[in-house]
Amino acid sequence: MNSQTKVALVTGAGTGVGKQTTLLLLQAGYSVALAGRRTEPLKTTVAAAEVEASRTLVVPTDVGDPDSVRTLFAQIRETFGRLDLLFNNAGIGAPPVPLEDLTYKQWKAVVDINLTGSFLCTQEAFRIMKGQIPRGGRIINNGSISAHVPRPFSSPYTATKHAITGLTRSTSLDGRAYDIACGQIDIGNAATEMTTRMKKGIIQANGTTAVEPTMDVDNVANAVVHMASLPLDANVLFMTVMATKMPFVGRG
Repeated sequence: MNSQTKVALVTGAGTGVGKQTTLLLLQAGYSVALAGRRTEPLKTTVAAAEVEASRTLVVPTDVGDPDSVRTLFAQIRETFGRLDLLFNNAGIGAPPVPLEDLTYKQWKAVVDINLTGSFLCTQEAFRIMKGQIPRGGRIINNGSISAHVPRPFSSPYTATKHAITGLTRSTSLDGRAYDIACGQIDIGNAATEMTTRMKKGIIQANGTTAVEPTMDVDNVANAVVHMASLPLDANVLFMTVMATKMPFVGRG
């Protein structure tokens, strides 16, 4: 690998925001490790990129499992020798049912992937970034606008995304001494597999169902690549990228 080539890790790289961000990072010259639960979508992302094989690394990973995460980062270190960017993007939701009807298993699954997974990857990224030369790197967390306001029947997802904001702030603070910058991108209604139901109508705070506007996922990927492009002495701590006319601000 060229010593000037930067290395990124994208979790949840097989679909949606993760896939598109991976493609744009590769276009920008990064080498990228792709992590996700399923191998085939990760390979599909690599095939779509049409870049030399030496610039990608596919690692099926359960980000909620410490051993799986350690294996992921060991492979990154072995293959690329360093890590410049971690995009903590992997995330899931729970069924949109009343809070009291959620099972412990459903709650725990969301917490394990969205919150614990981001923490475990951040921890391993610190271990590489602190010791490499040049030192440091950047971590970007996918927060979602659910880090600010909930949708009805979304307590696990909303709770984890609020917690991601705390993780972002703590990571930013704890990374200062080691030239590790951390920021968060809060996304609203990007057109991905996760948001297809919005075109049919989604429940609103007042109990009605309404179709919501969406935006092209490229807008999110471009924002992440911009955040990543900054020198380590500059940081976008929080950025919100949303469909302009979605019902996020206002009374309801």
